[in-house]
Amino acid sequence: MKLKAIQNTFHSALDTLYNKNEVDRFFFMLTEHYFNFTRIQLVLEPHYSIDENQQQLLFLALEDLKLQKPIQYIIGETEFYELKFKVNSNVLIPRPETEELVDWILKTTKTINQPITILDIGTGSGCIAISLAKNLPNSKVYALDVSEEALQIAKTNADLNAVNVEFIKSNILEQIHFISEQALAFDIIVSNPPYVRELEKYQIKPNVIDNEPHLALFVEDNNPLLFYDAICKLAVNKLKPNGKLFFEINQYLGKEMLELLAHYNFDHIELRKDIYDNDRIIKGIKKQKI
Repeated sequence: MKLKAIQNTFHSALDTLYNKNEVDRFFFMLTEHYFNFTRIQLVLEPHYSIDENQQQLLFLALEDLKLQKPIQYIIGETEFYELKFKVNSNVLIPRPETEELVDWILKTTKTINQPITILDIGTGSGCIAISLAKNLPNSKVYALDVSEEALQIAKTNADLNAVNVEFIKSNILEQIHFISEQALAFDIIVSNPPYVRELEKYQIKPNVIDNEPHLALFVEDNNPLLFYDAICKLAVNKLKPNGKLFFEINQYLGKEMLELLAHYNFDHIELRKDIYDNDRIIKGIKKQKI
C-alpha cells in the first residue's frame, strides 16, 4: 500500500480531532520511528509503498490517536532539551515549559567552576535531573519520586543518556530518610510537583486527563501549595547558604508562590513567565547566615 494513501487515511480519520499540520506531524513521527522514513523522503518518493507489517503498525497507532492517546506514549519516547527520553503512562510527558526551567538553572550555574550537588524532587521521567546531569558533568545529581514505576523509567533514561543520577524512592510529604539521615547539602533543589487544582480539571485536554498519571498532575483545591510548602521546609535545612530553589508552578498561583518563598526567608525571589506568557517558574536563594 502506498504511504501517501495511508497519510490520506490519517487525515480522513483525525482532521476533526486535530489540525491538519498536527496530523501530518503525528504521521511522520510514526513513519520515522517505525521504519526511519522521513517527510522529505515522501516528497522525493511520492509512490513509496510499505509492506503489511508496516501498515499494521501505522493503523494500530491510528486507532490510538482516534482515542486521543498522546503520540509520545504510542511511540514510547519523546525529546526534551535535545535528549531522548522513554515515556509511558506512569510518567508525565515532558513539556517545553519545563525545558525553560532547566535552561534557567543551567544559565545560573555557567559561572560556577566547581562541582555542584543537585536534588530533583518528583523526578517522573527524570527529564530535569538527567538534563542537568548531562549538561553539568561534574555535578552530583539526586532525584526522588514516590512512584516505583516512574523511577524505573527514570533509571532507563539515565542509562539511555549515559549519566549518573542517584534515584531515591520517597514521599516528600513524609520524612525523607535518605536525605535527612545524611550530611547532605545541596547547591540546587528543583521541583515540578503536582500543581493542577481539581477545580482546573475542566481546562485539561482529554488526551492529558485520560492518559497521564493523575498522581503527578493534581492537588486538592483546599491546599494547592502542599508540595511547595513541604519542599520549602526541606530546602531551608538542606540548601547550602546561597543555594538556589527552583520550581515550576501553577500559572494562577504566582502571587501565592512569591509569598510562600518570602515566608521561608528566601532572598532574590524571581518569578518568570513561560513561552505562553503565563507565570510558570520561580527561583529563590537561601540567605546566608549572619
